[in-house]
Amino acid sequence: MSECFPFIEQIKNLNLEPQKWAVCGSGPMAIRNLRKARDVDIIVKKTLWLKLIQNHKIGGPRNNLIQIGDIEIWNDWMELTNKLDEMIDTADFIEGLPFVRLKYIYKWKGFFGRREKDLEDIKLIEEFLKK
Repeated sequence: MSECFPFIEQIKNLNLEPQKWAVCGSGPMAIRNLRKARDVDIIVKKTLWLKLIQNHKIGGPRNNLIQIGDIEIWNDWMELTNKLDEMIDTADFIEGLPFVRLKYIYKWKGFFGRREKDLEDIKLIEEFLKK
């Protein structure tokens, strides 16, 4: 298990439907030990979102977030929302969980490239992908 990503059991305990979600945000970097994750971001397909909102309070800037402990479940991902299903369908399975591929994380970070943490993450992903 990755020391940078200590959330595997928490995620498994959610019992989310297979093939309808994937870990995004810093999780795909953390599971590969590129940097530590402080929380977990998960994107979900619309059908799973509709089931989740029946039992969980929604919030966020556009009523697009469900918070469960350290886990944030999103029904969109800003500039990449139109690729949500593609990102989930092509996720890399690591330790039994689906993680959005680094190429999408890289692209997403590029949208926010003015933030210091995103510039650092872009460098880390570039170095990792060169190997």
